[in-house]
This record gives sequence, C-alpha cells and structure tokens, in this order.
Amino acid sequence: MKILMLARNPHLYSHKRLVEAAHEHGHDVRIVNTLQCYMNITSHRPAVLYKGEPLRGYDAVIPRIGASVTFYGLAVLRQFEMMGVYPLNESVAIGRSRDKLRSLQLLSRAGLGLPVTAFASDPKQTDEVLEIAGGAPVVIKLLEGTQGIGVVLGETHKSAKSVIEAFRGAKVNILVQEFIKEAGGTDIRALVVGERVVAAMERTGAVDDFRSNLHRGGTARQIKITPEERSTAVRAAKSMGLNVCGVDMLRSNHGPVIMEVNSSPGLEGVENATGIDVAGKIIEFLQKNAKPGKTKTRGRG
Repeated sequence: MKILMLARNPHLYSHKRLVEAAHEHGHDVRIVNTLQCYMNITSHRPAVLYKGEPLRGYDAVIPRIGASVTFYGLAVLRQFEMMGVYPLNESVAIGRSRDKLRSLQLLSRAGLGLPVTAFASDPKQTDEVLEIAGGAPVVIKLLEGTQGIGVVLGETHKSAKSVIEAFRGAKVNILVQEFIKEAGGTDIRALVVGERVVAAMERTGAVDDFRSNLHRGGTARQIKITPEERSTAVRAAKSMGLNVCGVDMLRSNHGPVIMEVNSSPGLEGVENATGIDVAGKIIEFLQKNAKPGKTKTRGRG
C-alpha cells in the first residue's frame, strides 16, 4: 500500500512512529508539507501537486494537519477525497472537531456527557452566561485555542467577569464551562481507532495548574477505564465521524464528561505511558479499510 502523510514537520514523534509502523507492515510512506501542496481544481480531473509533481497513485492519506493551518489543510485533503484516495480521517470530520462550538453541539445531540457550557456574543450577557455555567469558578476557553493555550480559570465571579469582558471586548470568541472540581486537575485521554479504545491514560496537571496537558508540564500514566468511559469515547468519535481520535474526558460526580475530541492526537504521551503500539494499530486500521472511493462524504459538507 502507498500512503501519503500530510504533515509540516516530519521529525515529530507521532509522524516518525507512523512511518516506522507503516514500514513494519510492509507499506511505503511519503510525507509532504501540507502548505507546499497546491491544487488543480478541474471538473473530472482533480489533482494535487507538490513541487511541480502530481501526487497520484496513493491508496491512503494520513492527515496530520496542525490547528493553525486547518483551512488550507482541509482544502488539500478534500481534493484527495475527490480523487478517491482514502483518508484516515475525513475532511468533514476534522472540520467538526476543530470547531469547538460545533463539536459540543454534536456531542450534545448524541446525548453524551458534557460540562455545562454557555456561549454568547454580547459582553452585556456576562452575568447570564456565568449563571448558566453554574457560577464561579468557571473555565473560559478560546474557541481557537489548542494544547491548553487560551484556557483560563475564573476563580471568582468578579475575575471571571473581567476575563470574559476583556475577551469579548477584543472580539474573541469564547466558551464558558462549569469547573469540574472533583476531577482534581486530572483527565483521561482515550485513543479511539476504528470503533474501539486501543489505549487510555490519565493525565495530571503540573503543580498549581488546573490544565492537564502534557505540553504544559503535566504527567501521564496508564489507566483502566470503565465500560461507561469506553462507550463514551467510542460514541464521541462516531458522532464526529472520526476513525482515529483522542477523546479527553473528566470524571465528574455524574459520570464522564467530554472536554474535547482531538482529530490529530499526539502519540508520544500515550505510547510512553501505556507501552501500546498505537501507531501500529492505526496502520492496521488503514490496511483493513483503505479502498478507493470509500470516503463517506467525498469532500462534501
């Protein structure tokens, strides 16, 4: 099988591991810089080119599209989908997961556990927004933030109101969520491949940091998740339409609540914490499912 990976940095752990796993399974892999691809948008003959060379003959494409290049990356991925190349994750599904508000609305429609979340445009509605979220402390999130960047804890009503009004005054879109105190600064990341959880870890934030992201100095360990948590992760992936994702959950007093569904999850933390060959399981999924024109949406939506 010939596999193409869309990634700007071939030296990242996750990208190197996926290449290693593909080679171990007897497949050819090529990494191309997403931003250096360009497209010929022609009826009946769509094409993607890279440094003057048409990218043809690939059986599957692995999109590792950074959040900062989502718009262009999804345009390139849609072009491959229209050419009949099988994507590990489809462009429509990635787009859903990258839109925090839309993803929460889809998860809510599926009846999955979520922290109480409020969203408004007018700074004058700040008091009502805080009331919906259950009052301080609340978590305030930038819609465009990633890896814990743009996430603020408003510990008192006054401080939360100041942060919200400052963001809204700067015309920045934010979500306000209830703070799950009982989670104790830890969360769970479940790695879903296909329709099953292949690995799970518990992440704990650095001292005095309520965020548990490993990029922010957190630590991780392998964990055995409950059947309810496993089902929640799989249903979350399905509601987004993602074949591979990391589902971040908190353990609340009323069961697991989903914080985020990540369509390009890092592999270093979970592989080191669990010892599980997640990259290999992703390649095995491609082996089983990659067929020409099998994309559900073919770039539509």
